[in-house]
Amino acid sequence: MRTKPELTTAIVTGRRAVLLVNAHSRRGRRLYAGVRQRLDAAGFELLGVFPVDDPRELGGSLEAATDLGPDLLIVGGGDGTIGAAARHLAHRDVALGLLPLGTTNNFARTLGIPLDLDAAVAILTGGKVIDVDLGIAGDLPFANHVGIGLSAEIFAKAPPRLKKVIGRLAYPATALALLTQHRPMRVTVRADGRSHEYLTHQLYVANGGFHAGRPITADADADDRLLVAYPVGDANRVRLLRETARNAATGHLRSHGEEPFLATDEILVETDRPVPVEVDGEPRGYTPLRIGLAGNALRVMASLDTIDR
Repeated sequence: MRTKPELTTAIVTGRRAVLLVNAHSRRGRRLYAGVRQRLDAAGFELLGVFPVDDPRELGGSLEAATDLGPDLLIVGGGDGTIGAAARHLAHRDVALGLLPLGTTNNFARTLGIPLDLDAAVAILTGGKVIDVDLGIAGDLPFANHVGIGLSAEIFAKAPPRLKKVIGRLAYPATALALLTQHRPMRVTVRADGRSHEYLTHQLYVANGGFHAGRPITADADADDRLLVAYPVGDANRVRLLRETARNAATGHLRSHGEEPFLATDEILVETDRPVPVEVDGEPRGYTPLRIGLAGNALRVMASLDTIDR
């Protein structure tokens, strides 16, 4: 593994990169040509270009991209695409370059990557390589979060036809339909020798500072060696909706040292029945689940003023 300054120098001077774009999404398809033009104008030598039209081809495209031996893998897409790339690049001597083309762009926001395409490309040409943490759900690395309960059912049951017609609005529509019949779960979270119990419809475990495009807390990020676990509301469905709105509105004012947040580096989640789990928006089995942390597992291109612990 090269040092971070060595890899930074290789990227900034050599500009040997591979581009992978989620061309299945409407925004990725629309911006793909413009992305290529910007990277060509920035002087990148693109060893390969992978417009991924079928999500089932993403894993194979990531393998093919890294087989070309780039210093930088530039990924254009939303959190799902970027999360898959982060898993693939964990502990490799290749940096991830982010072009946020999604709706919420949580990972990019956490790392301070501009959502403007020209500004994001400028990070790739004039930034630096930093190390960030990845969470580990069971044995699966993740960039953003693990959702346990209602969110996992939403991602599993949102109708594909509805998603195609109204995009991400299909998820809140599905949530409202499911919530009327959703059973709350009794959750036990074991961490640091203590047990924390909740009766709730939803538990999140975050590795980073943003969820649904909004800050989780003012002091959570992807480079602090901490996971942040928190229930949303309690057994009452109205309070679940109220707490969801409150989290979105006031996250930037709160600290992970406050209730109901639990900040630690490893937890065991147990529930009163097997409850579905989603990892970065993809269904990934059921509880019980152990969630840990891999510190400095991923190299990412970030702005020069980004703090690198």
